[in-house]
Amino acid sequence: MTENILVCVAWPYANADIHVGNIVGSHLPADIFARYQRLRGNHVLMVSGTDSHGTPVTVRADAEHTTPLAVYEGYQERFLNLFVQLGISFDLFTSTHTENHFKVSQDMFLALLQNGYLYRETQQMLYSETAKRFLPDRYVEGECYICHYPDARGDQCDNCGNVLDAALLINPRSKIDGSRPVLRETEHYFLDYGKLAPAIQDYLSHGKEFWRSNVLAFTRNIVSELRGRPITRDLDWGIPVPLEGWDGKCLYVWFEAVIGYLSASIEWAHNLGQPEAWKQWWYQPEARTYYFIGKDNIPFHTVFWPGQLLGAGKLYGGPDDEALNLPYDVPANEFMNMEGKKISGSRNWGVWGLDYLSRYDPDPLRYYLTVQMPESKDTDWSWGDYWRRNNDELVATWGNLVNRSVSLTVKHFNGEVPQPGPLDEVDTLLLTQIDQAFEPIGAEINLCKFKAALADAMALARDVNKYVDEKAPWFSIKTDRERTATTLYVTLRAIDSLKVLFAPFLPFTGQRLHAMLGYSGDLFGKQIINDYQESTRTHRALTYDGSTIGVRWQPSQLPSGQKFGPVAPLFKKLDEKIVDAERAKLGK
Repeated sequence: MTENILVCVAWPYANADIHVGNIVGSHLPADIFARYQRLRGNHVLMVSGTDSHGTPVTVRADAEHTTPLAVYEGYQERFLNLFVQLGISFDLFTSTHTENHFKVSQDMFLALLQNGYLYRETQQMLYSETAKRFLPDRYVEGECYICHYPDARGDQCDNCGNVLDAALLINPRSKIDGSRPVLRETEHYFLDYGKLAPAIQDYLSHGKEFWRSNVLAFTRNIVSELRGRPITRDLDWGIPVPLEGWDGKCLYVWFEAVIGYLSASIEWAHNLGQPEAWKQWWYQPEARTYYFIGKDNIPFHTVFWPGQLLGAGKLYGGPDDEALNLPYDVPANEFMNMEGKKISGSRNWGVWGLDYLSRYDPDPLRYYLTVQMPESKDTDWSWGDYWRRNNDELVATWGNLVNRSVSLTVKHFNGEVPQPGPLDEVDTLLLTQIDQAFEPIGAEINLCKFKAALADAMALARDVNKYVDEKAPWFSIKTDRERTATTLYVTLRAIDSLKVLFAPFLPFTGQRLHAMLGYSGDLFGKQIINDYQESTRTHRALTYDGSTIGVRWQPSQLPSGQKFGPVAPLFKKLDEKIVDAERAKLGK
């Protein structure tokens, strides 16, 4: 039965390039999951976009002496190029700076207001007397009042992960000029999470046993202390509060950015020419919605966003007056470090996606990040381990299996899948083992256990290598052509199945192997960068066309007699010198 699967991916801030920690935290696991679901024939919608507003962008603009719009547009282009090169197959990667997102965000604000979940309150906010302006949270640093980390941000502590109130920071300082801000009164709208708490707790108490333990633990800590949170800020870059008399105030970025999952779905449907299509994922109770994020975003997706959805009620009037769907799962990852230290842009301690892709291929990156994916605890990127796994696992195990099997077939059987003779017990056992692997490996991916699924697929590749070594077709061809034909036929069938098992993880080499084995068409489809015209501006977005998918999550049906396509190695062996060369770039 076909299912509707909504894949929501964390929105990167338009203030810095994306590094491997960001990729492994949300973008890659979401893509693996979405590709698998498409191979299963499910109806997938995968959305995200650039988080264009908020102080991270204005801070960057101030530092570069330019405008927030220019900063956002520059990073939007870089994000689009990265995702195309890395194969992150968004159905739509848009941004929060679109007319559509403004409207949906303001509609949700007004729905919450109408439903009685917003209230106004005067609060003490930090004000810069030198800059003569209120300081948004990201413009303030100071000592965390929970763990006493000295360089906590005004909105969240990077050390303990807690969401903070900037006004409570110890010894706060302005990021603009280092001066000490003072507290002044200002009025804002608050979302009444205290009133929403019973509904949120009821949502979290049912059917969450399969959530990751780190997600549940973090969520329970937040839920136990729910209270009103401000959803407006004194800003001039963002979405205006849609009420008279509130000029100079915008919707708080934490509140409006998550609305992007909904607005992007609506934008996708509009671009498709089917404006109601988004409702299949947002109103049908049986649809499953997944949110792929890093651990620093857990409370925003397991508590605050569900609260917004619950409070908005029957926004836009779903079928039978249903409310919007709440998150089915939030498989948040922990953090990836770099050579034993925390990734840091300011210290140039990390590997940035576009820089990596200027020297290396995408599938080895996807492979290594999956092997090291921080699903339950923090992990570490090591260039030495990257080099070893590329050469020992991708090249020597999977790549070598393909290369030697295809080369022998080209040499002795004219580049065609041989006609086999009778299969012996070993042949049958191998094909049965491969065929039966689809169910458990698929189940692991469906449960977001990507490391285990990839490890199981690679273990199968090792087993096929052992089979080839034992059958030794390079020897048997001298005395028994039929036996050799059978060995190569069985091996190519196994390789064809492994191609599908590896495909969500290694789509680029999977496509090349697909063509090498003589198939036409695409494994997945194509990604396209489009320009969309709004009434006041043009914005760029990444879309995906999966209409040409010609493969399903099932064992090989490779026919004997099929002619091979162009033959070439799948992976490149790397010189060990890259390890020292890449490490030398860190911190420079």
